[in-house]
Amino acid sequence: MTSRITRRFAELKAAGRAALIPYLTCGDPDAETFAELLKQLPASGADLIELGMPFSDPMADGPSIQAAGLRALKAGMTLAQTLAIVRRFRAGDAATPLVLMGYYNPIFIYGVDRFLADAKAAGVDGLIIVDLPPEHDEELCLPALAAGIDFIRLATPTTDDRRLPAVLQHSSGFIYYVSIAGVTGTKAADAAGIAAAVARLKRQSSLPVAVGFGIRTPEQAAAVARVADAAVVGSALVDEVKAHLDADGRACRELVGAVLGRVRALAQGVRSARPVPA
Repeated sequence: MTSRITRRFAELKAAGRAALIPYLTCGDPDAETFAELLKQLPASGADLIELGMPFSDPMADGPSIQAAGLRALKAGMTLAQTLAIVRRFRAGDAATPLVLMGYYNPIFIYGVDRFLADAKAAGVDGLIIVDLPPEHDEELCLPALAAGIDFIRLATPTTDDRRLPAVLQHSSGFIYYVSIAGVTGTKAADAAGIAAAVARLKRQSSLPVAVGFGIRTPEQAAAVARVADAAVVGSALVDEVKAHLDADGRACRELVGAVLGRVRALAQGVRSARPVPA
């Protein structure tokens, strides 16, 4: 069967536009607030959604997403509860692709076979596991593909021509291009460099290319959407969550609306980036 991810990118290609992929840490700042936020993301312009699996040692993430993970863990979020939130979302939305992003340790502890079975049943479409290189594909990548879950690889500015074939070999769904060297939320993306990197990846693979890290504004998202198949925005949205917490770290009444407003603005930037097909 064609995956939701493949179908969604095909639909967007036919419509002549790129995707907006918002990233949020699952359970931040609490399970109920997050579930309501997740439910409303598609209507606010999210074409695909990345959910961060909270982890205590997120080495690829900058301060904003690290703090979001700690808030979620403090509120009691677990991998099992993350899958429960996916099931709850999927009961009302059968179309929007959901990708879990994070680290291998929680999956290893959960049990790979159990995790893949539960994730597939919950409605997970893809995985981005940042600390599992291609040399360890037998750990999770190949079992995920066999279970019908896309395994999405990261390519970076330092992924050279010798390394790229290994990165792409078992990639599916889309390629995630990390536009900066460093952790999330710390630098701005360079539009010219992104265009060249996307073109290079397109020469090596037929998969869609999504660009993330360093995208915060509608204007930056639009610049990416002109040359790539998707713009991923994470730290800016996580910061919006933090900005609407009270002194005790609880969600203010305005939190969901504020985050969704930011998503709508980003979606407008992405959707206005290319000329409307005649």
